[in-house]
This record gives sequence, structure tokens and C-alpha cells, in this order.
Amino acid sequence: MMTFAEVAIRTSIVLGAGLIVRAAVRHRSASLRHRVVAATLLATAAVAPLSWLLPVWAVPVPALSARSAPSAADQSIDRTAATSVASSNGQPARDTDLPLAATLWVLAAAGNGAVFLFGIARLGSLTRRARPFADERWNRAAEQTCAEYGITRTVALLQTDESDVLATWGVVNPCLLLPRHAREWDEERVRIVLRHELAHVRRHDWIVQIGGEVVRSIYCVNPLVWIACRTLRRDSEHACDDEVIEAGTSPSTYATHLLELARICRPTTGGARPFRGRGPVMLMARSSTLERRIAAMLSSNIDRRSASRRAVATVAALLFCIALPAALLRAAQTSPLPLKGSVYDPSGAVLPDVELTLEGANNTAVTTRTDASGRFELASIAPGRYVLNASLPAFKTLRYPLELRTARDWDRAITLQVGDLQESITVQAQRITSASATASAQQPVRVGGNIRVPMKVRDVHPTYPASMRAAGREGVVPIEAIISRDGSVSTARVLSAQVHPGFAAAALDAVRQWRFTPTLLNGEPVEVVMTVSVTFRLAE
Repeated sequence: MMTFAEVAIRTSIVLGAGLIVRAAVRHRSASLRHRVVAATLLATAAVAPLSWLLPVWAVPVPALSARSAPSAADQSIDRTAATSVASSNGQPARDTDLPLAATLWVLAAAGNGAVFLFGIARLGSLTRRARPFADERWNRAAEQTCAEYGITRTVALLQTDESDVLATWGVVNPCLLLPRHAREWDEERVRIVLRHELAHVRRHDWIVQIGGEVVRSIYCVNPLVWIACRTLRRDSEHACDDEVIEAGTSPSTYATHLLELARICRPTTGGARPFRGRGPVMLMARSSTLERRIAAMLSSNIDRRSASRRAVATVAALLFCIALPAALLRAAQTSPLPLKGSVYDPSGAVLPDVELTLEGANNTAVTTRTDASGRFELASIAPGRYVLNASLPAFKTLRYPLELRTARDWDRAITLQVGDLQESITVQAQRITSASATASAQQPVRVGGNIRVPMKVRDVHPTYPASMRAAGREGVVPIEAIISRDGSVSTARVLSAQVHPGFAAAALDAVRQWRFTPTLLNGEPVEVVMTVSVTFRLAE
């Protein structure tokens, strides 16, 4: 799975490429520029899913020097910054970016997402409070404009109590929100507003902009995505302006009405503006883009044609060809490097004489042991996927897969966990009347590294339950017990549900009374897990 850094780099490649393509077609129509930026944001959103779902294509790159072996003074730093560290259950920890960077990214994305959802909620609330605009002049002009644009969906005209809301939103059932003074506008202004706003409906601009806002919320730490979303909104307005002018409206007349709309569609003094530059709606008379839009309207050498299907398909194919390699390609070393690292115990001390085996493809294996300082080295290991095994008496055997791809992958830090103790006890009784018991048999535990195995100082032998003996029952009770730091058995539980309660109670009662010397790891007492098997058997 990609790390946060890889996601940022790959999405930046796609965003940068898309913005470069948009700059290359800056003299083409606003409609085509808008399609370029929309396809860029779509490709950006597809980078991460493609990287997770499709196989990786490794691209050979020249080998880099692996990091040299750390000194004894640096070993504590290496342990905290290790590339792969075994977790408490014996599995390797997953490679991650700096936790702080990942946390800040998640918090920023959550914050932007909350702002976006709040805007959607306010838009819904504003729409619910709006009233159907029962004006014959507006309704007739809306029907005519929908017929001109080929819009078959029903567009609801709603009048709000706000003075600055003039926008269209919605996909299946789009709504045109009008300010409270819209009834006072003349025929020409009504026609201009409807042509501009219904052009958004015909072009499906609202859902495109919402998709861009979602991408921006996810990748909000990347400044390129902010530039792309701002450009998307601006090109959308320019494209709709071109639609109005292409329909026969004089550029100077359109510019005059747009300036007047910007003047009258302002929030009242002391009022709160519902939607600003970014949000779930695109305001027609937003003052921040007014100057550039009017300059484009009055320019005589502007391409105002709608983007052709061929041009849109070409742009989409180009951006797909950029997004796919960005999602799938991954650099890989071309030359073998020494696989180095250190092995530690849970306290952070190094472990000498640990046997390590690196298993590769075709059942090949290379074996080595750690030296007195806990370091190991396997020479000339080529890039690829392997399985590393590490074992030492009295420690859990570690087995985990690893992938050698970049130079840092050849430097590993491994932590071995303390192994489990095991003890087997057989409780035997005569089938009829005489009772006898055999001494418990302890399996010897081999101790390696810096562990001192606990010794039992108090042994309580389980008693064969009389009811089970009378019934002629036999059984085996598997128990997992934890020996605390002071040597007492802190917890004990039966591991199987197929054990008769009579046998389980007798075995647990005895095990809980056992006492041991403390288990010492490098001179410090630690808890240790012990597995006990108690066999109840009747003699003939």
C-alpha cells in the first residue's frame, strides 16, 4: 500500500501535468479548458485506487548506496527510525511516513470535509426555506431557454429571502436560486441570467465542481489541488459567459448587466454571506472574478465554441496516459546490495547469535547469524520479495515477508519477543479405589540471549475430581497462564471449549497456586506467557 509521501508525489505529478496541459490550451475555448481541469481532478482521484488495485510496475533505477552500519551510540536512534520493526505479536510493523505528517494530513482533510458538508447543509436549508417563483415572465423565459439548450430535466425556480444568492445547483432535479429582488428585473436581464445559469445545468457543472471539492478536501495539503479547483470554477463561469454571448447577447450589454448584478447582489450590512468563493454553489456575480470575466467578454479574439467530443476525448486519453503510469510505476534497484540490520530484544538490548534465514524465490535461502553487537549482513541481495526468518532459543521465532525496492529497504531493524514457557502435567488415578499420582514432568526450556528462565518454587499438583473418577472420565486440559513480574500466576484460562468443567476447575485451581522466580530480561523482571497441558488419566 502506498505511503502518504507516495500519494502526495503521484497526485502532484498528475495535477502538475494537467495544469501544464491547461496552460498549453489557454488560447482555446473556456469550455475546453474547463474539461481539461475536470479530467485532471478525476485522474487525481483515481491515482490512489489504481495504485492499490492494480499490480505495480517496477522501473529499474541505478543502485544507491545503502546506509552504513550505525555505531553503538546511534543504535538507540536506529531502533526508533527503523524501516521494519517487529510488533508485539511477532509480525513486522508496516512502513509508514512520519506519524506527525500523516496525522496533520488526516486532520486537515477532516476539517476541509467538515466545512464542505456544512456548506451542503446550509445550501439544503436555504433551498427548503425558498419559495417557488410564480412569475409568468420568468417561467416562460426558462422554458424557452431549456428548449434552446436541449435540457429535458425540470429546473425549479426558487426565490430566497437573501439579496446575494444567484446560483444553480442539483443534478437530477436542478434548482435555480434567485434573490428576493429578481422580480424587478427587466426582460433582457432575465434572459441573460437564465442563459448563464441554465448553461451550468446543460454542462453538468455543479456535479463536476462538487467532485473537485471532494478531491480538494482529501488532498487539501497539496497546493496544486487548490489551484486546480479555483481554475475549474473560473473556467466554468467563462464557459457559461461564452454560451450567453454565442446565443446572441452583445458582449457590452452582458458586461453591463453583470456589473449591475454584482452591485445589487451584495449581502446587507451586518449580514452573513451564505456562500463565498469556495463552496457547494457557483455564484454568477462573484466580485472576485468579475474583472477577468468582463475582459474576456469584451475581447474580440476569444474562442467561444463549446469543446468538441473529439477534443474532450483526446484530453481525457492524454491525462489517463499520465495518471496510469503515475499510479503503477515504482522505482526499483537494479543492482544487489548487502542486506544489513540489527536484532533487539523488547528492552532495546542487542541480541547476539540470532540465526537469520532469508528465503527467496525458487526455494533459495541464505543464512547468517548476528555478531556480538547484534548486527547481521547478507551480501549481494537483489531487489525483490523475500521472507525473513529470525530465531533464538527462548524467543519467539519471527517470520515476515519483506520487499527490497529502495536503498533504505536494505537496512532493517528487528525485535524478537520473549518466547512462551510450556509445561505438561499428567494426573493419574486408579479406576477403582486406590489413588496415586505421578510427579509433574516439566519440559526444559532452553534460554538464550539475555533471559533468565523462571524456576518453579511452589508446586501444587492437581487432584483428580472424584465425580470424574467415579464416572470413568478422562481428559486433557490446555491452559494459558501469565506469570507476573513477581513470579505469581496472575491469570489462567482454559484454551478449549471441549473440556469438562470438573477437569477445568481442578486444573485451574492448582495452576493458580503455583509460584515462580521472576523472569529476568537483561536484569529486569517481565511478564511471560506459559502454556500448561494437564492430562487426567485413569490407570487400569
